[in-house]
Amino acid sequence: MHTQSKYRLLVVRLGAMGDVLHALPAVTALRQAHPSWVIDWVIEPAWCALLTADCDAANPGLGSTQPVVNRLHLASTKAWRRNPLGAGTRNEIKALRRNLREYRYDAVLDLQGAARSAAIARMTGCRRRIGESRPREWAARWLFTERVVTHGAHVIEQDLELAAAVAGDDMVPIQPWLPIDCAAEAWCDHLIPPSSHTPAVLLNPGAGWGAKRWPVERYAEVAATLAKRGMRVLLNAGPGEEGLAEAIREQSGEAAHPCKCSLAQLIALTRRMSLVIAGDTGPLHLACALGRPVVGIYGPTDPARNGPFGTRARVLRSPNSRRDHSRRSEPEAGLLTITPDAVLEAAEDLLAEETVL
Repeated sequence: MHTQSKYRLLVVRLGAMGDVLHALPAVTALRQAHPSWVIDWVIEPAWCALLTADCDAANPGLGSTQPVVNRLHLASTKAWRRNPLGAGTRNEIKALRRNLREYRYDAVLDLQGAARSAAIARMTGCRRRIGESRPREWAARWLFTERVVTHGAHVIEQDLELAAAVAGDDMVPIQPWLPIDCAAEAWCDHLIPPSSHTPAVLLNPGAGWGAKRWPVERYAEVAATLAKRGMRVLLNAGPGEEGLAEAIREQSGEAAHPCKCSLAQLIALTRRMSLVIAGDTGPLHLACALGRPVVGIYGPTDPARNGPFGTRARVLRSPNSRRDHSRRSEPEAGLLTITPDAVLEAAEDLLAEETVL
């Protein structure tokens, strides 16, 4: 095990939301095991609120507003891909490379396994670059200097195995630490007063692509029934998903209330939920990270690999569903066999357990 008090580790996990949340337990475990280490993270700007309450902060964490990492390096790789030859892109990449080399990292942990994340790891000039032996993109493998064979079924377990390779620790899953944003908490106080005793349920109808998206009318039926049973039903309306939330509001007889919020506000809101119902999406994994009960509605993605983890959960998936990451626009056939009654039964089970606890 490395005993250097100021060992410097860089984590590369650019996005997206669910993927960053899947990586966070492993990095939290490293932080807990090695509180004196400098642990920095390279991330897309859109997701920095998962690590810090002040994305513009130039000073290092740690504390409740930035509990896991010392510094964030922002890499706008999506924007770079849209304009790869532009002067702005070239200048930003050069600035990132210069900044990364300045900190002289002892190790780089690539938890993304993509060509672009591996390229960023190599930018550091660090001789120790750790990644999975079978990364998501095969080209990344040749940029790692240490390749770890992972055995875990879930991606969180795989990330823990990668983290264990940094210092030879035995890593066990722990609840990840997320930042507390005081402004977002105050916003949430107005929406859900601390004195309220009405159970609140958050529905997230959106998904990364159509094959993972349970139909709007079924969410509306679930929302209407939960509201009749005395619960407050909120709808997360992510960017571009406002139409889905509005359709559910209308079809539920206005029993469900759309809630458009920032990522920091979504974290604050999710902390107060009695239950979250969603497909395989970032907000579902956020609820898991915060220890909130979830009903996961799964179709073409495999819950054994990226389902709910570390919280009380019910996962609904047809035995006829098969793993398929094709970006199809229509809901997967197996997903359509999941009924509102099945979701409501799962929700009632979890809510009953919450009441007992």
